[in-house]
Amino acid sequence: MNLEEAYMLEGRCHCGAIVYRITGEARHALCHCQDCRRAAGAPAVAWALLAQEQIEIEGEPHVYASSEHGRRHFCGNCGAGLFYTNEAIFPGMIDIQSATLNDPDALPLQAQIQTADRIGWMTRLDDLPSFERYPPAG
Repeated sequence: MNLEEAYMLEGRCHCGAIVYRITGEARHALCHCQDCRRAAGAPAVAWALLAQEQIEIEGEPHVYASSEHGRRHFCGNCGAGLFYTNEAIFPGMIDIQSATLNDPDALPLQAQIQTADRIGWMTRLDDLPSFERYPPAG
């Protein structure tokens, strides 16, 4: 059975030019490091780490060398960040920005990493008012 027949989860970039399918187990963590925050423009980035054999990618992501060994893969059309590879830290593996999955809830979050860099207000999110959409005007 090939990966396409056995895929477990599917995801894509914002515009749909790049689609991917993954199968098998993944380690899923929320990263608070400054490098991820700056690359994504977000307070944290969720990553699903798996073996490169577990992913099938349709479309051609652009690759940015964000550090000596780190490579960030993104859509050249819409700019959405998709993948991260680093042969020095985790050879043969690929990290997927799990918020790009069609069903991100299908992959339970297992840990928070790089919490030494976490923004202070990220520890108090449950203390803030919460709205299902935008808050009322006024």
